[in-house]
Amino acid sequence: MEQQIEHKKKHWHDKSYKLLLLIPAILLVFSFAYMFVFYQTHGDFIYKDTSLTGGTTVTISESLNIVNLEKAIEGKLEEINIREIYDLITSEQKAVIIETKSEGVYTKEILEDYLGYELTTENSSFEFTGSTLSESFYKQLLIAILVAFLFMAIVVFIIFRTFVPSSAVIISALADILMTLVLVNILGIKMSTAGIVAFLMLIGYSVDTDILLTTRILKRSDGSLNERIFGAFKTGITMTLTSLLAFSIALLLVKSFSIVLAQILTILVIGLGFDILNTWITNVSILKWYVNKKKK
Repeated sequence: MEQQIEHKKKHWHDKSYKLLLLIPAILLVFSFAYMFVFYQTHGDFIYKDTSLTGGTTVTISESLNIVNLEKAIEGKLEEINIREIYDLITSEQKAVIIETKSEGVYTKEILEDYLGYELTTENSSFEFTGSTLSESFYKQLLIAILVAFLFMAIVVFIIFRTFVPSSAVIISALADILMTLVLVNILGIKMSTAGIVAFLMLIGYSVDTDILLTTRILKRSDGSLNERIFGAFKTGITMTLTSLLAFSIALLLVKSFSIVLAQILTILVIGLGFDILNTWITNVSILKWYVNKKKK
């Protein structure tokens, strides 16, 4: 009886892997549908901050009540976004960042009128980005992501030279990026140039475990198929969880004083979470289906 139970536990995946594939398939369909509706509603695939739309970013190096500040300038400045920067150790507010699509000189006048004193280089900093330049930079970043993904796909096909396993790696990487993008939009995160760069990094993180898994299954003959999958899982999940833990700790440390790093780390943490799903369910299921069918 105990041997039978142990046998069932050992081979449960053989009976369930096709059913498990429904989970990422449903998420992928939802992601495509969500992005289609999002694009129809907003005319773009992401929420963009002033670094991608153009506008003014003001950093005031003083402690301010952001609730009162927002009430005072709301309606006077376009598309306001206010954030606080805290000291990592004392949690004391060190600065306030105001982002708006309004022009720099006008923004400065409105803020000085509320504060009651002049904003100088000693107590503030102003950054203004033109909409044309921002739009051009945004398009170049999107092209960079597409080119990176295309070259990644070419390299994968060169390595494995088989359609189904190569496609499984590419589908898993695409699913990581798409699902991460959907969750970022659901959370209402306004993407900056740093966020776009994070998606470039995510392509690399998404592919490494998929290549490890595919290599172990197709190019090794030691042990059974399940043993090769489990061996790849132990190595791959260790890699992913180590990166996930490191990024999560770093995110907790930097989110109070570095918006750029916080956004990069947030996207990588979300992406690695989806990578676990898509590598060890999506890719494993497709490869197992492929190998078993090839044997028959």
